[in-house]
Amino acid sequence: MGNWVTRSDFEWVYTEQPHSQRRKEILAKYPEIKSLMGPDPRLKWIVSGMVLTQFLACCLVKDLSWKWVFFWAYAFGGCINHSLTLAIHDISHNVAFGNKQAKWNRWFAVFANLPIGVPYSASFKKYHIDHHRYLGGDILDVDIPTDFEGWFFCTPFRKLIWIILQPLLYGLRPLYVNPKKVTQMEILNALVQFLIDFIIFYLWGLKPVIYLIAGSLLGMGLHPISGHFIAEHYMFLKGHETYSYYGPLNRITFNVGYHMEHHDFPSIPGCKLPMVKKIAAEYYDNLPQHQSWVRVLWDFIFDDTLGPYSRVKRICKLASETR
Repeated sequence: MGNWVTRSDFEWVYTEQPHSQRRKEILAKYPEIKSLMGPDPRLKWIVSGMVLTQFLACCLVKDLSWKWVFFWAYAFGGCINHSLTLAIHDISHNVAFGNKQAKWNRWFAVFANLPIGVPYSASFKKYHIDHHRYLGGDILDVDIPTDFEGWFFCTPFRKLIWIILQPLLYGLRPLYVNPKKVTQMEILNALVQFLIDFIIFYLWGLKPVIYLIAGSLLGMGLHPISGHFIAEHYMFLKGHETYSYYGPLNRITFNVGYHMEHHDFPSIPGCKLPMVKKIAAEYYDNLPQHQSWVRVLWDFIFDDTLGPYSRVKRICKLASETR
């Protein structure tokens, strides 16, 4: 899908991100979209069911052989845990209990974090705000790979390794690119998470703990669902920095594939993003979109014009002031 030579740097642009302007235009033309903003009352029940399912799975895998522990971690637990990270993504926008119940959202994200095995939700919230506010912003948007990643992971084999390592790079990159002061919520998130890990280990042994953590690492690495990481903002077509995917995997990922719509209206929960596309169809139907996350992974690995450098970057005001 790429249509330019192999990259040796990011695509630097000197314009504002497109989502703010499109949001203004759509709201001016379709003010009824404002009614879609607000909490999703079903989210807390869906997430609670997923968390309990994983705890039940912990009980079931404790006596399996190691090969089956890893098999089910990839095939089942990885799907649920990856989906839970996307639930945390939605919760970070306060769509579980609404903007007036910020603390409820933060603590519910900690609850959703429990099967993932490692503390994640509080740190994600801290950095994800910048991803929306400063999309592509140098230093500020830690969703963008580092220069080393762009330089080193440039062959099919190395890009394959990069995808496998994606959960580790995604989690550690902020500490290098834009380290921030540890918050009280992050400390509480870690304490609660490690306490639950210990309880699971005490009750059922090591295998359930490995099942949870391996599921997170495998499910966010080389896995069909993880195609969304690349599909969302990697520049498959020059000049386009955000893409949507409208396929069936949205049903188990809280509609994260509606990513163009999400960046236009981050306060609208995932369950209502298809309505945004339906109401304002002329703004989205003709934009480039992905048909398959598996195809995204394949193209990313084997297309020489694609790689970690295939991202739009811009200098945001805050970034230039903090250099």
